[in-house]
Amino acid sequence: MEYNFRAIEKKWQEQWEQSHAYRVSNDSPKPKCYVLDMFPYPSGAGLHVGHPLGYIATDIYARYKRLKGFNVLHAMGYDAFGLPTEQYALETGQHPAVTTEQNIKAFREQLDNIGFCYDWDRQVTTSDPSYYKWTQWIFLQIFESWYNRVSGKAEPIATLVSIFEQEGNAGHVCPGDRNIQFSAAQWKSYSEKEQRDVLMQYRLAYLAHAEVNWCPALGTVLANDEVVNGVSERGGYPVIKKKMSQWFLRITEYANRLLQGLETVSFSDAMKEMQRNWIGKSQGAEMKFALKNSPEQVEVYTTRPDTIFGVDFLVLAPEHDLVKLITTPDQQGEIDKYLEYVQSRSERERMAEVKQITGCFTGAYAINPFDGREIPVWIAEYVLAGYGTGAIMAVPCGDQRDFGFATHFKIPITNIIGDAFNGQEANATKDAKLQNSGFLDGMDMKPAMDVVINKLEELGIGKRKVNYKMRDAGFSRQRYWGEPFPIVYKDGVPYAMDEKDLPLELPHVENYKPGEEGEGPLANITDWVNVAPGIKRETNTMPGYAGSSWYFLRYMDPHNTHTFADRKATDYWNQVDVYVGGTEHAVGHLLYSRMWTKVLFDLGHIGFEEPFKSLINQGMIGGSSRLVYRVRGTHQYVSHGLKDQYETDELHVDVNIVDGVELDTAAFKKWKPDFADATFLLEDGKYICGVQLEKMSKRLFNTVNPNDLVEKYGADTFRMYEMFLGPVEQSKPWDTKGIEGVHRFLKKLWRLFADEQKGILVNEQAPSPEELKILHKTIQKIDHDTAGFSYNTAVSQFMICVNELATLRCHKRSILEPLLILLTPYAPHLCEELWQYIGHNESILNALYPIYEEQYTKESAFNYPIAINGKTRSEMGFSLDAAIPDIEKEVLANDVVQKWLEGKAPKKVIIVKGKMINVVI
Repeated sequence: MEYNFRAIEKKWQEQWEQSHAYRVSNDSPKPKCYVLDMFPYPSGAGLHVGHPLGYIATDIYARYKRLKGFNVLHAMGYDAFGLPTEQYALETGQHPAVTTEQNIKAFREQLDNIGFCYDWDRQVTTSDPSYYKWTQWIFLQIFESWYNRVSGKAEPIATLVSIFEQEGNAGHVCPGDRNIQFSAAQWKSYSEKEQRDVLMQYRLAYLAHAEVNWCPALGTVLANDEVVNGVSERGGYPVIKKKMSQWFLRITEYANRLLQGLETVSFSDAMKEMQRNWIGKSQGAEMKFALKNSPEQVEVYTTRPDTIFGVDFLVLAPEHDLVKLITTPDQQGEIDKYLEYVQSRSERERMAEVKQITGCFTGAYAINPFDGREIPVWIAEYVLAGYGTGAIMAVPCGDQRDFGFATHFKIPITNIIGDAFNGQEANATKDAKLQNSGFLDGMDMKPAMDVVINKLEELGIGKRKVNYKMRDAGFSRQRYWGEPFPIVYKDGVPYAMDEKDLPLELPHVENYKPGEEGEGPLANITDWVNVAPGIKRETNTMPGYAGSSWYFLRYMDPHNTHTFADRKATDYWNQVDVYVGGTEHAVGHLLYSRMWTKVLFDLGHIGFEEPFKSLINQGMIGGSSRLVYRVRGTHQYVSHGLKDQYETDELHVDVNIVDGVELDTAAFKKWKPDFADATFLLEDGKYICGVQLEKMSKRLFNTVNPNDLVEKYGADTFRMYEMFLGPVEQSKPWDTKGIEGVHRFLKKLWRLFADEQKGILVNEQAPSPEELKILHKTIQKIDHDTAGFSYNTAVSQFMICVNELATLRCHKRSILEPLLILLTPYAPHLCEELWQYIGHNESILNALYPIYEEQYTKESAFNYPIAINGKTRSEMGFSLDAAIPDIEKEVLANDVVQKWLEGKAPKKVIIVKGKMINVVI
């Protein structure tokens, strides 16, 4: 019986599917375990070998927990809405729904080929109306809620209306426009539109005007990463800023709870730090600067109130509302010119730029509240309207960016930190003694912070404030391929659709071009937009992260038509126990998903407020590219070791026609018409390619289709090799060459069970102590490593175990059966086949995980190094319970020791039990 992996794997994949081997019940007496992958975006490119890394890791863990007696939820779906599909539709003329369906089919075939244990009955696709009905429903829950800072949670907007009717908003500062203040009587006097305008300033999902990147030539709004140096990435057309009505999620209300929640979950320290930095909590003061000859005031937030006497200028964001009010006539022309420049800059460019210093003086002056000094007010692109108050106080001696700005524009710099400032660069120290600082002179900086804040509060011009760098999440896209908002506008005022009318389905369109004023393509479908006279639908769609913020909940109860997931199901499955995915989604998706979960928890729809108990970030499998060298101006290709003798052009070549580094020259000539006439200058009869480690990409011809490797070596080999490459969390280059070793290992394992001529080899003989020791050492190691996602070391242990058993010619059932169960999560097809082959009718998927017994691995003897005067000269074995006098007697009788003693008695014999023996002469 030979190891025919192709037939075996196909056979078991079909049987598992037919028997619903991976179907999971929501009603089980077993303990639950929820294992989740970050679900893929189904692109037309399909999966390359880098993509399944995390999927294989979770598959192994899910199978392992099942063998351990857990009811394991492990499902898969598709994050199917988004810009790439729409862009592909624009380029190819195919409808996004058609390409999405094709891509999902291709992905499913690839995933099935690798033999994953997903419960496919639970599959979700975010672009399916039966799924996005509930995305729309959840959006309405967020829209109809506000964050009560007193109770510390989201509550229905109706509770806020009740509060307003009884006491106005004095006890609940408006999170949108903080200047909104009214009494109960005033609230009752407002029109319905006025009341809804006020409520919009409190809602967790709210409408506001925001600047977008508008490209008149393309007639569309562009994302920040589609704008490069003020022009569109596609076509190079000018891009300007344009204010449009956009939806936002008030995630800032959850900032502190998002920080606190990090203390309750098992994420890596690096991941937690990324989240903390994004949230950006800081403590300081909010204060107001009066303006010379103006009733206006500039409000700034600072974390360093102790540096108030070192403020040499204020900087406003160019978009700040005060700019048009305070700019003096003689500066208006310069300000207008600068604003036009800023219009062409993306926010990312403004934040990233450090070498180029730009700004413009408004002509206005602020007054330092403590010494009356006049401070010039500038605008500069490095200050953004959405951060803090959109204005900063600049202290050049203590902040490098301020220092560069002051130096560039020749603004005098005040030194408030004495010798700690060298005049050549800023010093952000908090430990200096203050100078040139009025009533703070001689005071240490840290205690001075509280002194200044107290003084600001006493004067009524400032207050202590906790601030967050994080901004509210933009939730509008001027695109077609996304969830329609369940919102209608009645005479311009937004209202929630009736829940019974959900889903609001995406209408079929033939044209994906945006509306005339940059609205989404839905604006062009007038019959769909105009519901009735005076009633219109929203034409923006939701962003890609809408559906991915809650998909883990839908897996729990995917066919429920009455709610997004039954409370009984969410209570049972609760948090995701292990979540695996790449770091590229570590901030955005993770924060939004955590916020959505907290909102649903606050409103009583689920019973937990952190979605993911444990998070593992898989590393990236990088591409190992292969390069050929064409002699310039010819069709001749020179091998790597000879290339320096010629002028050459370096070209990427398909890694699939290279064996290690040796090019298949015949395949190369057939690869592309351009290479049909190629000739080669070889090294020792071979063409050796260059190697370059870089991102795996179709453009670089360094992608490897897992289907090709599964066809050649089998899914079990592919699964184990991906894990063998290195720790799951680390990035590593792909190298197909090493896969042969893993394939040989599986064939060697097979030969412990069966022989091509003799057939079955497994016997019922009793195991030897040595065989039991090998087995139980393996059980201990594999159990520990699999639980800890240390799969590369687990694969190594399997290899060691099989080598040792092969050396002992062990074919004993009592040893091989437990080994087979241990291996099942890693190589399920082979294990299922051998399990049946040795006489089992039940699937190995339902076997019981072997239990480690220490008695079989406990050492009974120890080989001691025997040293003479501290230098090892020999080695002797003794029982661990041997008496020290008996050990000493045997050591002194040893021939090697006798030789060194030369007939004399030793000075001393030192015996350290279980470690060493030293004879001192």
